[in-house]
Amino acid sequence: MRLIIIVVVLTAALAGCGVETATTAAAIAAAKKKEIEQGKKTMEQMQQNVGQAMEQTQQRAQQAEDAAEK
Repeated sequence: MRLIIIVVVLTAALAGCGVETATTAAAIAAAKKKEIEQGKKTMEQMQQNVGQAMEQTQQRAQQAEDAAEK
C-alpha cells in the first residue's frame, strides 16, 4: 500500500515539473518573440535613418555642384 502511495506522489510531482517546464518554455518563447520584434523595429528605423542621411548627402552634393557652376 505504501508503495502505491509513493508512486502516486512521485507521479504527481513529476507531472507538476512537466507543467512548470512547459510554462517556463512558453514564457521564454514569448520573450524571444518580443525581442525579435523589437530588433526588427530597430533595424527598420536604422534603415530609414541611413536612407535619410544618403538623401541629405546627395542634396548637399547637388547644392555644391550647383554653386560651383554659378
